[in-house]
Amino acid sequence: MDEPGAHQSPAWWRTHPGARDALLGAAVAALILVMTLVGRPGETEGRPLAWPDALAAGAAFTLVLVRRRWPLPVLAVSALLAAGAVAAGGQPPAFLVVTAVAAYTVAAHTNRPTAWLSGGGAAVVVYGAAVAWTGEGWLGPPLGVAAWIGMATAIGDAARIRRAYVSAVEERARRAERTREEEARRRVAEERVRIARDLHDVVAHHIAVINVHAGLAEHSVHTRPDQAAASVAHVRQAARTVLDELTTILALLRQNGDADAPTEPVRGLAQLGELLDSVAAAGLRVEHQQVGPARPLPAAIDQAAYRIVQEALTNAHKHGTGDAAGLRVEYRPDDLVIDVDNPTGSGHQRSDPTGHGLIGMRERAVAVGGSLAAGPAGAGRFHVRAVLPSTARPGGTP
Repeated sequence: MDEPGAHQSPAWWRTHPGARDALLGAAVAALILVMTLVGRPGETEGRPLAWPDALAAGAAFTLVLVRRRWPLPVLAVSALLAAGAVAAGGQPPAFLVVTAVAAYTVAAHTNRPTAWLSGGGAAVVVYGAAVAWTGEGWLGPPLGVAAWIGMATAIGDAARIRRAYVSAVEERARRAERTREEEARRRVAEERVRIARDLHDVVAHHIAVINVHAGLAEHSVHTRPDQAAASVAHVRQAARTVLDELTTILALLRQNGDADAPTEPVRGLAQLGELLDSVAAAGLRVEHQQVGPARPLPAAIDQAAYRIVQEALTNAHKHGTGDAAGLRVEYRPDDLVIDVDNPTGSGHQRSDPTGHGLIGMRERAVAVGGSLAAGPAGAGRFHVRAVLPSTARPGGTP
């Protein structure tokens, strides 16, 4: 069984660089003292410690401890100390370790030109001192001293590049996640608007029918029971229809990502006859004219056309004057044109108290790549014209 906290130690080690530097500095200081006591095997004899040795160990510890805060000054000082140790006949390998650590730090935390210029300068200083005061030749051990500093610089440069690469990958992942979240929020917002349009279109028309026939039934229940019964039957039929369509919409909301499931309630111009019968039953006579042979349309365009006709006729019934409206559906080679007009008297018609009807129709038209215009047409009439593409267009709903 793992000891408690065993899995937390690597994270603690990474998040406490000061502790790492203190341990590394202590190790370098101990190395200086040990090499002074025992000497280098086959090269020097050990000797008792003196105060210069303790001073050198303290200097090495301090340099390693502050190397992250002042990397370039630490590299310069450590290179000079290593050169001085060589000139004084001290322990150059110990300060060579400090110089290599400082060169690594500079390369890992600065840019490449700074890293190689400073690392190369430190290597030249130590190498020159070794050649000048040891007399071992240009290609002897002094070259190895310079190689150690160069290798530390290369390792630090590689660490910096890897850290930058990992940081870039993580940033791209964060941006991709933000993009996915924004796309999900956008899709949710679009779906809410679509559902709101469907609910408005379904409920507004049938509630208008229910309202008209409920009023007729109330006024004729005692004088004309047969007409009251017929009105109640229309109310029941309209209520059943709106419940069926609401059930369809709610079923869509319960779908769990089934790609083969329908994404819209199945209503299109093929059901236009049923819609006109429903409107006629509510008391609005529609003069329907079709220009050109009917042809299949993309599902989104077909449904948008149906809902626009439904909303326009509902508005004509609720806000127009008279009991008649005109509907013209024209199948052009590239477009489907829908015209609805009705008398309004002297006032101006609007779709509903909130204006959502016209807004919803216009949004439906734009969503499939079409357009819609609505407003007074003169002679006391209100006119709605929708121009929809007969094929799906880029930017519209597929």
